[in-house]
Amino acid sequence: MTRVQSWFTDILRWFDSEAGSDHLDLTSRHFSVVRVIPFMVLHLACLLAFYTGVSTFAVVFAAGFFAIRMFAITGFYHRYFSHKTFKTSRGWQLVFAILGASAAQRGPLWWAAHHRHHHQHSDGKEDLHSPHQGGFWWSHVGWFTCDAAFRTEERRVKDWMRFPELRFINRFDALVPAAFAVAIFALGEALAAWAPGLGTNGLQLLVWGFFISTVALFHATVSINSLSHVWGSRRFDTPDDSRNNFWLALITFGEGWHNNHHRWPQSARQGFRWYEIDLTYYGLWLLSKVGIIHDLKPVPQTIRDETRRLDLQRRTP
Repeated sequence: MTRVQSWFTDILRWFDSEAGSDHLDLTSRHFSVVRVIPFMVLHLACLLAFYTGVSTFAVVFAAGFFAIRMFAITGFYHRYFSHKTFKTSRGWQLVFAILGASAAQRGPLWWAAHHRHHHQHSDGKEDLHSPHQGGFWWSHVGWFTCDAAFRTEERRVKDWMRFPELRFINRFDALVPAAFAVAIFALGEALAAWAPGLGTNGLQLLVWGFFISTVALFHATVSINSLSHVWGSRRFDTPDDSRNNFWLALITFGEGWHNNHHRWPQSARQGFRWYEIDLTYYGLWLLSKVGIIHDLKPVPQTIRDETRRLDLQRRTP
């Protein structure tokens, strides 16, 4: 394949992630500039805030949309699709798959497959986003552009491949965020006409509610790749270099208790002690109480006992 053909194929993959999949070099970790253009545009679009200005409604909307999608990523992309730490119906599974896809972090099957790969090879040579293998920037924003990371490893998500709706969202992973962006713009225009006192409009709400919110969400999420394997404390002596970090746990709704998670990824809860704030788990617990999800997998008693024992040893002179 010529360089021009390769660029054209990368552009097609903006719209259809399976375009030219036979030509992917699954061993290549070369940074793809063409593939990252939409990511760059998303960041540059945030600068439009200097033109649109800001309103209280736009900021509140952005924060709310950030929170909803963070929960969809951490609760469902991660704890459900990747680790199956609870159960839900096919309908709710689709709803949260769509909400997660609106975060522009690709489809649920791709996300789950790569996360399962990460747990198998964590911080080893085959871990595509370990900061110990490629450095901070590669683990933060580079790895997902290379051929080795692009294709969904279907063999790792055979349990989800039987759902055609999930396969569709996964293949056309730009469709959902694009639809949400259009809907947010339309909402802003409607509010400008029907509720002018809110001081917003289509472009302003699009910039704050989608572009800025999505960029903030992306960097918060991938900080678990780039920072939580180098910054924080290690309660458990796991084979990788995963760490617990209170500040990362706050901005990622509990994902910052990463050393806990690598010790026992089968649990729906990642904050193993009562004082380890895990907003995602609190949300999942509430959803279980209203019947949307069920069979939340707890932290086993043996792991709880181990946690207390290690904490006691740390405090003992």
